[in-house]
Amino acid sequence: MLLTTPTVRDLERLTARVFESSSRTAGARLDAYRDNDTFFIDIDLPGVDAASIDITVDGKVLTVRAERTRAEREGVRYVVAERPVGAFSRQVQLSDKLDTDRLEAQYDKGVLTLSIPVLEERKPRKIEVTAAQA
Repeated sequence: MLLTTPTVRDLERLTARVFESSSRTAGARLDAYRDNDTFFIDIDLPGVDAASIDITVDGKVLTVRAERTRAEREGVRYVVAERPVGAFSRQVQLSDKLDTDRLEAQYDKGVLTLSIPVLEERKPRKIEVTAAQA
C-alpha cells in the first residue's frame, strides 16, 4: 500500500530518505503494514518531544519532521554522546488507495503510529437502460 512496487527492498530504498543529515537515521526507522481496512506506519522517534513532531501530506507524499534535543546540564561535559540530536525528517510516497484526509497520528513511548484508512475500491456496476416513452 505504501508504494506501487511490490518488493520490500524497493520500499526500503524509497523510504530510507533522511534529510539534513545521513547520520541521524537511528531514530527514524519505520514499519509499514496493513490490518484489515487500515494501513499503519510506525516510526521510531525515541527521546522526541511530541510537540516537536510535524506531519504533512502533500499530494501522496507524507513527510514527518521532528527534533531531538539533549538536556543541558550545568557543569556537565559529555565524554561520550552517541545518541543523535537535532532536526530530521522522513518522507514516504503513499499509494493512491489510501485516504490521507482521514490520517490519524498517535505518539506513545517513543513510537509515532500513523493510521490511514484504505479507500474502498470502485466496484464495477451494471447500468440499466430505460426506453424513452413516446
